[in-house]
Amino acid sequence: MTNVFPPVTRIRLEQFTAFDALDLRPSPGINVLVGANGTGKTHIMKVAYAACDATKNPVHFAEKLTRVFMPAEGNIGRLVKRRRGRSSAVAKVWLGSSSIRASFSNLMKEPMSAAVSPKKWKDVQLKSVYIPVKEMLANAPGFRSLYAERNIHFEEIYRDVLDRAYLPLQHGAPDAQRRKLQEKLRKVLEGRVRTKNEEFYLKSQQGHLEFSLLAEGLRKLGLLWLLIQNGILLQGSVLFWDEPETNLNPRHFGPLMEILLELQRMGVQIFIATHDYVILKQLDLQATDRDEILYHVLHRQKTSRELLCNTVGSYLEIDPNAIDDAFGEIYDLEIRRSIGGSG
Repeated sequence: MTNVFPPVTRIRLEQFTAFDALDLRPSPGINVLVGANGTGKTHIMKVAYAACDATKNPVHFAEKLTRVFMPAEGNIGRLVKRRRGRSSAVAKVWLGSSSIRASFSNLMKEPMSAAVSPKKWKDVQLKSVYIPVKEMLANAPGFRSLYAERNIHFEEIYRDVLDRAYLPLQHGAPDAQRRKLQEKLRKVLEGRVRTKNEEFYLKSQQGHLEFSLLAEGLRKLGLLWLLIQNGILLQGSVLFWDEPETNLNPRHFGPLMEILLELQRMGVQIFIATHDYVILKQLDLQATDRDEILYHVLHRQKTSRELLCNTVGSYLEIDPNAIDDAFGEIYDLEIRRSIGGSG
């Protein structure tokens, strides 16, 4: 079987976590998830990531969902939307024209008791990576061995992203596109990322600076450097990034969006969840007509409080736009204060 691009073509959820029903059809390029806190942005990405990772991992899809979400005591039934009585959840993800489905009730405890079809999921090993909000490279030494030996309370996405970061270089020189992206990152980082004895360093004119002494936002850019360098982010791969703006100086948002747009043009499918106005505007202003970008707007229906999702093709179509509304309120407040002061 050959890889089909785009990797993730549809995500359907029923009675899963906060969702009554969701049917999301992503772009093959960049997908931006926006919405207030608690509207399920991270949950959508985690479900899709679990399906992608299951293509190269013998773990049961329902078990991967449990490891990624970490419900209390590993009880998969706690991923069913809370309501009285017995109820069931469905999580289904399409990669190309193939799909994987997990269904389970709120009375189930063990993920292996959930119904999963098909049992064997994909012959191709799809490359995917999930960058969480919390940066992990500074805490990397010894983490993977500890995670393997002990029951520590970290979602499996943290171990997974370190596995990707530690991968050695592929054979042969990187292509021109990857070299171009790494050069952009080098200018922002003012150096290159190196690995020694499970520790990450930034090599610059000042020497080797360990990541524990590097600003957290720059560590995330360093992670992006590694994923590009070791070939994780190539055509047909999927990048999930939860709040890329976290701890990153806004002056770096422009170069970051430029890099994500270039990765999309190289054939990388991207999902990001953001609360930041500058991230959205930089993406909107730098995009061209040939870029494939969709905005998935998550919000609650006013009376039923059910989670809804509107998918639009441009920043101006985002509705409701809580981020834009918040910046509008700040601007109005500044105008009122200015007018009051002049009077």
